[in-house]
Amino acid sequence: MKFFIINSFRMIVYVAYFAIIALQTGGFYLNRVRFNLEVFKPLTGSELNASGEAAMSIVVGLVSGWFFATLICGLLVTLLDIRDDINDRLPNGRAK
Repeated sequence: MKFFIINSFRMIVYVAYFAIIALQTGGFYLNRVRFNLEVFKPLTGSELNASGEAAMSIVVGLVSGWFFATLICGLLVTLLDIRDDINDRLPNGRAK
């Protein structure tokens, strides 16, 4: 039973990793005009055309999604590993 529980948590992390990237990319794509006017124009002084803002929003969404997914899922895996190690050591502590 422990095997299935651990692997189901692992599957949740795998799904969450790609879901976070997809949501971040979709969010940047839906707000591509705002990204163009509020982020890109102040940085460079020029505006992108429609295809340029779509491409830039997808690239920025993928990179920021990858970054946030790595942080969130890494923290989740670390906490699950700590919990698993504590559960493995509990019977040894009670026996003494």
